[in-house]
Order: sequence, then structure tokens, then C-alpha cells
Amino acid sequence: MRHTFSIGLRNSNLNLSERRRSDCLLRRLRRAELPVDTVELARYLIGKVLVHDIDSVRLSGRIVETEAYPVGDAAGHAFHGKTPRNRSLFLERGHAYVYFTYGSSFLLNVTSEASGVGGGVLLRALEPLEGIELMAGSSGTTRLADVGRGPGRLTKALQVDLRQDGLDLCAGGPLWLAATEQRTGTINKSVRIGITRNVRRRLRFYERGNTHVSGPKKLRREL
Repeated sequence: MRHTFSIGLRNSNLNLSERRRSDCLLRRLRRAELPVDTVELARYLIGKVLVHDIDSVRLSGRIVETEAYPVGDAAGHAFHGKTPRNRSLFLERGHAYVYFTYGSSFLLNVTSEASGVGGGVLLRALEPLEGIELMAGSSGTTRLADVGRGPGRLTKALQVDLRQDGLDLCAGGPLWLAATEQRTGTINKSVRIGITRNVRRRLRFYERGNTHVSGPKKLRREL
């Protein structure tokens, strides 16, 4: 797999190590920079970077797709109040809320409200920046566009699981949020994906034209 993936990188001009070196100058985000509002935070996080430092290896990618699950949203995990499973969702904005779903995938959310208030932003897709071959091996794909496409692949690529649940993404830990010098493209919004409640709310945000965005083809036609 590694050999195939490397060939694909060379032949498709997808080797980002040189092209994005200047774009990988990362600065940790401070909590004060994060909006205290779920919908605003979902939009704000587009173009920001998620970083996971593992031993001597850094895995990182630009966030290109999010979904907001604000206070009072029947589609959100906080709708019925705090439980042992979702308690991290009620932490102050800027913490990780990780849960296991579909019997196979971990999903990563960023808490988005004041302490004690349940709200979160699901990270749906990212564009790999650093540690790309390791990320590809973890997510089980040889296509760069697919490495971080979809919330399940995103956590596999970044090696995120329940051990990171509740971590402060604005502190000095191994999993953190960052700003980059790379310019963010046009941000569009649509309905959210794969839910059965409040299905018409346009709370999914994504970077238009980015090939790493996930979702059904009808939601990606404009790409």
C-alpha cells in the first residue's frame, strides 16, 4: 500500500511536503479566539488545522467540512441532557468529544458552548498536511482525496479514539487546533448528512471546490 500511495503522490502532483511547507507554520488556537456559539464555531473551524502529535510523528490536516449541532437541536447528542457517554460535550468550548458509532468508527467533535451547556461541531473532513503516508495507512486508502474524507476516516487518519475524549484542544496536549497561513476558500453551507431529525437545517459548512469534502454526490456537484 505504501508503494502504491507514493506513486500516486508523484504522478498526481499530490506530494505536499514541499508545496505546503510554508503553509504548515502552525499556531495553536487560543480559547478566546473560538466563538461561543455552535454555528459560528462550525464556520470558523473551516480552514483551521487539526494536529495530533504522536511520539516523534506529527499528523495534521486542514479542516474542510464541519456540521453544527447547536443547543436544543434534536439531532444532537446533548438534546436529552448529560449522560456518562456525552459528558465531554458539556465542557467549555474547545474540548474534544469523541464517541463510537456504527460499530466501527470514532467521530470527533469540538465542544462549542459555555461550560455546562451541551453543543458541538462534528469534524467531517480534512485535507492532509503532515504525516500523509502514515495517515493513508491508518485510513486504509491509496487516494489522497479519501484519506480524511468523512468523519470516520478522519479519526482513523489522525489516530483519534476514546483515549482523546475530553482533551483540551486549546492546551499544550498532543491533540490540538491550530491556525495556518494558508488562505481559506469560499465557505458554503448545506443540510447535514445522515441524520433523521431537523434534516432541513443548513448547518453543514465546507470549503467550496476542495476535493477532500465528503458527502453524497448531489451535495458535491458544485465542486
